[in-house]
Amino acid sequence: MKIIRKNLTLIKKINPVIDKLNMYLSLQIFAAILLGAMVGVYFPGFAVRLQWVARSFVSVIEPFVPPVIFLSIVSVFGSLENLKLAGRITAKAIIYFAVVSTLAIVFGICSALIIRPGRIDRSLVESMPSARLISADYEGWLKVVMQNSMLLLFVLAVAIGIFINRLAKRDQVVKVFEQMKSVLLRLLRFIFLLAPIVTFCGIAYTVGRFGLDRLVPIGKMLAGTYITMFLFVAIVLGSFLAGLKVNLFTFLGSIKNELLYALGTSSSSSVIPLLLEKLEKLGLKRPVVMLVTATGNSLNLNGTSIYLGMAVMFLAQLYNVNFSFAEICGMVVVILLTSKGASGIPGTGFLALVTTVGSIHKIPVEGLAILLSIDRFMSEARAITNTIGHAVAALVISRSES
Repeated sequence: MKIIRKNLTLIKKINPVIDKLNMYLSLQIFAAILLGAMVGVYFPGFAVRLQWVARSFVSVIEPFVPPVIFLSIVSVFGSLENLKLAGRITAKAIIYFAVVSTLAIVFGICSALIIRPGRIDRSLVESMPSARLISADYEGWLKVVMQNSMLLLFVLAVAIGIFINRLAKRDQVVKVFEQMKSVLLRLLRFIFLLAPIVTFCGIAYTVGRFGLDRLVPIGKMLAGTYITMFLFVAIVLGSFLAGLKVNLFTFLGSIKNELLYALGTSSSSSVIPLLLEKLEKLGLKRPVVMLVTATGNSLNLNGTSIYLGMAVMFLAQLYNVNFSFAEICGMVVVILLTSKGASGIPGTGFLALVTTVGSIHKIPVEGLAILLSIDRFMSEARAITNTIGHAVAALVISRSES
């Protein structure tokens, strides 16, 4: 306890420094993107060697996510006066996730049918890096399986929380868990000050590795994905908020820093601990924020769902593969399942695409190499949209409990 109190005191002294640096976070992130692109173009050899920075940063952040979520869920269930409330919230969340994820997939597929991003020169396939890079650049499904262990961690945290809830001195026990979580969150915010540097290195590597001359021809897919995700947020998620009389852009402004962190790290999972803290400060009900966001990390990935829908149609158009209406409906179901294996960390969205394409059996896998070349930029779009989806879900379900 004394160690925790000392850490809290130290971190409180650092907080003003963090706040000052975060005042110009937008400028830092966008400057990092521009500089990274320039370094990738003019110094590709140096840029390629920067890949380890982005990977190392995410590797440092990821271990924080499970304990913060674990401590949060234990605290929620340990302090709940009515445990039936948690069951009701979880049931609402699962129904909401299923509906919104389906809408996101359909939105992505329909957008691809309109934009037709796959209508490009087929010779591009031969000019891109070999598809073997898929296995070289990503660690395989082991990482995805490990990340999905978050659901098992969630169940364990619930069980421990219920046990603590029955204790006579539950308030004191819950307070210890809260203090431990507070230490981790403050330390995490300090680490996230490096986000602009990570952004710079990630963009520099991608441009330096693949080159703008190869990225520009498939810019239609890249631009189409960003436009589609923007429209999904504005139309679908915006409609949910409008029904609650909440202005979408005002709400997004309140979580601006968390969105910028997601952009900088290309990871929605890494910002979940910070998003939990921010949503609580915005006045959302604490049990809802914890339960909805924790489960949504695996089940509510709006950006990933849109990406998978668009990416599959891109490959189908590239190879002139046609689908019947029944096959498209089956594709929606397949993506709904495979998207649950992409848990918001960099690369898992692409791995989910590999699994999706393999499950459909009609699309040549060679085209995946093209999408691999722009996956860093796609990952940023997925991360931002996933993060917005988590926040909107928490707000909608929180208001439904009013």
